[in-house]
Amino acid sequence: MTTSSKSLPALLAQTSLDDHEEILKAANAAIKKSKADIDAHHAKAVALLKLDRYDDAVKIFTDTPQLQERTPFEYAYALYKSGEASQAVEVAQRDSSSRAMKHVLAQAAYRSENFEQAAAVYRQLSSDRHADEEADIKINWSAVDAQLEWSGKGHLAQTKKAGRDDLQAFETAYNTACGCISRDELQQAEICLKRAKEDLCNAAEDLTEEEKKVEIMPMTVQEVYVLTRLGRIEEAEQLSTTIPFAEIRELSTRYIAQINSIAASTKHTNPYLSQRLMHSAPKPPKTDRPFTFQSDILRQDEYVIDLMTHKVAGVISHTSKLISSSPAPTTSPSINTASVFNAAAQAQNLSEKAALKAILPLLEKRPNDIGLLLTITQLYVLTHNLAAATQLLESFFKRLEQSGSASDLDIRHAPGLIAVLVSLYVRQGRHSHSKSGLAKAASYWRRKSETAPRSLMVAAGSALLETHNADSIAMAGEIFESLHERDRADRAAIAGLVAAYAVADPAKIAPDLVDVLPPVERLVSGIDVSALENAGVPGLPLSSAAAAVPTKRPAPGGGRQEEGAPVKKTKRIRKARMPKDFMPGRSMDPERWLPMRDRTYYRPKGKKGKKKMDGLTQGGAVAEDRAAGTVGGQKKGGGKKKGKGGKW
Repeated sequence: MTTSSKSLPALLAQTSLDDHEEILKAANAAIKKSKADIDAHHAKAVALLKLDRYDDAVKIFTDTPQLQERTPFEYAYALYKSGEASQAVEVAQRDSSSRAMKHVLAQAAYRSENFEQAAAVYRQLSSDRHADEEADIKINWSAVDAQLEWSGKGHLAQTKKAGRDDLQAFETAYNTACGCISRDELQQAEICLKRAKEDLCNAAEDLTEEEKKVEIMPMTVQEVYVLTRLGRIEEAEQLSTTIPFAEIRELSTRYIAQINSIAASTKHTNPYLSQRLMHSAPKPPKTDRPFTFQSDILRQDEYVIDLMTHKVAGVISHTSKLISSSPAPTTSPSINTASVFNAAAQAQNLSEKAALKAILPLLEKRPNDIGLLLTITQLYVLTHNLAAATQLLESFFKRLEQSGSASDLDIRHAPGLIAVLVSLYVRQGRHSHSKSGLAKAASYWRRKSETAPRSLMVAAGSALLETHNADSIAMAGEIFESLHERDRADRAAIAGLVAAYAVADPAKIAPDLVDVLPPVERLVSGIDVSALENAGVPGLPLSSAAAAVPTKRPAPGGGRQEEGAPVKKTKRIRKARMPKDFMPGRSMDPERWLPMRDRTYYRPKGKKGKKKMDGLTQGGAVAEDRAAGTVGGQKKGGGKKKGKGGKW
């Protein structure tokens, strides 16, 4: 064994083998002589990695456990490149002291969608600067930031805005564009994508034209998506026609490009043709699978096409399996979206009221299905039954509170569900309920976690400020103070903190907080006060001194008119409403629509007319003969004449 173990290193030292195939042959020859030769197995594994035969390299490590302990870096790298990112993370975590292993750990954590861990590792690598790695770390870290935004953890991202340095290279510009898309900053994303293309075409001198063509393809696919989201369908369709789908090497990108081309097309009105185009692209391998948020959207697209092609039974079957695979209730987007499509398939394109009758029995079987619950809530809103929608959510929240489970309480105070209930309260004018609901959710998350949902906390703090209650304002101050401690540059937190302290305790307002906020002069600099007043916005009342000296302004007719006097606008009367004897310039009788006897200038003629007029006048004298014998507008029985021959 000793002789054979030394023979391969001696052989490789004495030769100049640049071909990894030759090294692989030499390693195989050494292994044939001695299967226990660890050096030969190591050389074979490295040669296979160099030849991009990652599955074969993993098999070498699996068959040789001693090699796993001896070369953990190569083993972790082989697992990562073969698509086993989760196992690669486990191996890399055992010994991540070396810088090379940290790079593998960060990449494997990114691919296994553990973006928090990836960001932490890149933070460690960035603290220990290496000039030759600085550009790569910056590119990879910007990709992690974009994924954090997409996964709902944007508060952990390193950068929130695109800086000049981010647009210097096409890789960082592209990742910055992805981050803008995740934050719905679509116009900024379009600018970054165009800048990335320019940098790629002009600055990347070390790339060949073929390599540039390969790199520019994902940017074009992303640009089609951005244009579609912006509603510029014709531009998106035109750009999509320039993409050679067959030349896209990454199968996941090719598949997404074809889906986007269908969405951006104005010609494919035939759903069966769209379904054929959707499934024409080959499915990507496990090493190139889309991320979870991408695969969820792609699955939704398939459900939509299936419903349009009347494959209702297939949608019901597939979504039912997906729903049953997860315990309810859950806030998983994929599960809840599957519930929505399941309900849509059950309703089979019925009207709102008919769909409610078809879906409500499902709620008895799945009372904690959030996707189904929100679908029924939306149908209630569409049928203008806000009370039923509110009662449905309130009863669901009550069940979660009574369960006492920690996971159920988290779902009870989930920001999305709170937002739905609060919006229902607001539409019904129940503002006190909306404010108390926001305050309750904010209080729960403050006790539960330091990283409470920012959007919920800002909404709750703003609602509490509107109550003008001392305790509520104090609570709002605590909420905004916690947000300010989390992010010192958060302007919403600073503004809320200043507003709360201005009422509760002005002495706590630090000058640096006020300096961060924009001055009032800059906020109102672009406001035209005269235009607002002319549009009907009421202004402040003039002081007594100013009101005593009215200013003059030109009147519409060329004369002079006082500033404070209202301008009389002449109404244009339709020709059909004008009397036959109408003369232009002559003012019309404002009481012309009243009966003649009700007009103020009516004077009856003759004694009978005057007497009748006195009786009709409200508040006038009432004749005795008219008052006698009436009760409540009806005559007494004694006033009736006795009929001839009547009996008593």
